[in-house]
Amino acid sequence: MVEIKTDAELEAMREAGRVVAQALEAVREAAAVGVRLRDLDEVARGVLRAAGAGSPFLGYRPDFAPTPFPAVICASVNDAIVHGIPDGYRLRDGDLVSIDCGALVDGWAGDAATSFIVGTPRPEDQHLVETTERALAAAVEAAVVGARMGDVGHAISTVGRSAGYGIPQDFGGHGIGRRMHEDPPVPNQGRPGRGFRLRHGLVLAIEPMFLAGGSGAYVTDPDGWTLRTANGRRAAHSEHTVAITEDGPRVLTAR
Repeated sequence: MVEIKTDAELEAMREAGRVVAQALEAVREAAAVGVRLRDLDEVARGVLRAAGAGSPFLGYRPDFAPTPFPAVICASVNDAIVHGIPDGYRLRDGDLVSIDCGALVDGWAGDAATSFIVGTPRPEDQHLVETTERALAAAVEAAVVGARMGDVGHAISTVGRSAGYGIPQDFGGHGIGRRMHEDPPVPNQGRPGRGFRLRHGLVLAIEPMFLAGGSGAYVTDPDGWTLRTANGRRAAHSEHTVAITEDGPRVLTAR
């Protein structure tokens, strides 16, 4: 069931979004050559703890997962697309890192992700990251009252396909509110003018994922969580929690 939020509830969700933004910024600042992924998770835990926030990631177990998720961030490196478990891997120069983080504040959720390069960037990786961010911006711009969900997905896929990137078929964004994952689903591709009509008070987590090499095929690690590109090429992921309002889209997880 799709839940429409009141203006007061949107303000409450903005508080969760602020914490997510702070956590992502702190993790990005801490990421450096030699730093372990689990150290980045500790940084995010510290931000949540200081804000009195909970984590919708920690202990989360959807139907596909063999075990509950053990961290407050997803840390996906290089060919990992999403859902990477932060472990003892030490970051190396040139690694492409995608960090996804959520927060729960007073019963409301926020969810966002960012991709960046540690140390010296490869031009092709920088282009991948920048294109994913550009697709997110295009999708946010399309998320207006009266538009259709297909308009949002089309905005994402147009940017990604024109750059020659693959898009995984089975993963995309979602509604968000009291729970991290709510209806409606937010596909990363679609047909303009088709699908669910966007209304004031609808809140969406919009999250393009692009794969280098043109293929959207992926494989799942033995941990049952981490998705990797089937061709071994790199991937990037960008996400914001966005409220649809009569005044235009409002990014609740803006820094």
